Amino acid sequence: MKSKLLSIILLSYYSEERIEKCYNALREILDREGIPFEFIVMDDGSQDQSYAMALELEKKHENVRAFQLSRNFTSNYSTFAGLSLCRGACAMPIPDDEQQPYQTIVDMYRLWEQGHKILIPYRICRDDPWRSRIFSIAYYWIMNHCSEVTFPQGGADLFFIDREVIDILVERIHPINTSCLSEVLRLGFSPYFYGYQRPLGLNGTKSRWTFFKKWRLAKDSFLSSSSFPIHVITWFGFWCALLSVCAIVFYVYITTCGNQEFWGIRVPGWTSIILLIFFFGGMIMLSLGIIAEYIWRIYEEVKARPGFLIRKKENET
Repeated sequence: MKSKLLSIILLSYYSEERIEKCYNALREILDREGIPFEFIVMDDGSQDQSYAMALELEKKHENVRAFQLSRNFTSNYSTFAGLSLCRGACAMPIPDDEQQPYQTIVDMYRLWEQGHKILIPYRICRDDPWRSRIFSIAYYWIMNHCSEVTFPQGGADLFFIDREVIDILVERIHPINTSCLSEVLRLGFSPYFYGYQRPLGLNGTKSRWTFFKKWRLAKDSFLSSSSFPIHVITWFGFWCALLSVCAIVFYVYITTCGNQEFWGIRVPGWTSIILLIFFFGGMIMLSLGIIAEYIWRIYEEVKARPGFLIRKKENET
C-alpha cells in the first residue's frame, strides 16, 4: 500500500464503450493534479465485451487492474468486491455511467489529505424525474428518522474512504443483505458531507438503476440498519392488548349493570366480530411478514455464503 495512492473502483456493467473513455478522463485530471491512482475495473458479470476491454486496458497501463464477478451481483456487492482488492491509502467507487463529476474526486482527495476518513458526496439539487424524486425523498426520510444512519439532505450513493475504514469493511462486515454505504455511515468517524452541483444528463448518459434494483437495495439498507419495524409491532401489540382489556371491562360492566343500547342503536354482534377479525388478521399477517424478513436475514447469515465471487484470470493458479 502506498501512502498517497487513490484506488478508483469502476463499477462496470455492460460498459465496453465507456471503460477506456472513463480511464482517460480520470487519468488526465488526476495526473494534472499530481494524484497517484490505481484504476480497478470491477465487472459485474457483463455478457458483452466489457471484461475483455478491461483486460486490454490492463495490458496497456500499469495502474489498471481488471476483475470480473462470477455473475451479476448488482453494484452494491461489486463495491464490496472492489474494496477487498484495492491497495490504495484511500478509495472511491464510481459508476460507469459517468454521472459523477471527476473534479469532485479531486476535491475529496484534498479533504482526505486534511484528515477526513469518510467523505460522502451528495447533489445539492436533484433534477430527476418526479417518480424518482418521490421515492428518493421517502426513502431518505425513513432512513434518517427510523434507522441508525443519517444521510445528507437529498441522500447519497457514493463515498470516499480512508484505508482504516476499508480494512474494517473488508475484514469485519459480512456483505450479505446490506448496503455498503449504510455500513460506512454506521461506523462513525465523523463523516464529511460534501455537496456539489451536477447538471442533468451529464455526458449525455442516464443511470440504469431500475425501480426493482432500487427497491431491493432500499429494503436491504433499511432492515440491516433499523429495528424500528420490530418496535412498532411490539408497541402496537401492547396498545391493542391494553385497549382489549379496557373493552372487556367496559362490556362486562354494561352487560351486568348498564344499558346494552347506546344512543338508541343496537349494533349486531356479528358486525364487530367480522371487523375485528379482518383488522387483527391483517395486522398479524403484516407482523409475521416483518418478523420473517429479519429471520430470513439471520438464515442467510448463518449459511455464511460469500456476498460475491471473483473469477480467476486465465494466468492465475
